[in-house]
Amino acid sequence: MTTITIRNVPEETRNELAARAARRGQSLQEYMLRLADETASRPDVDELVAEIRASKRHMRSTVTTESILADRDADRR
Repeated sequence: MTTITIRNVPEETRNELAARAARRGQSLQEYMLRLADETASRPDVDELVAEIRASKRHMRSTVTTESILADRDADRR
């Protein structure tokens, strides 16, 4: 296990995170570790977009962004 230090955290941010941790019956360290684990377990936005684009290419979808927006707008009328 390793240690991460975050410097220059605004006091308001620290206080809010500590309050959220307390509401869950956790220490700030436990709360932050859970957040870090959850974040690391999900793909970041760039990875997710790349996966979606690869999937779309694989499926050879012919649906365009314009047709999706047109259909959406038609339902709103």
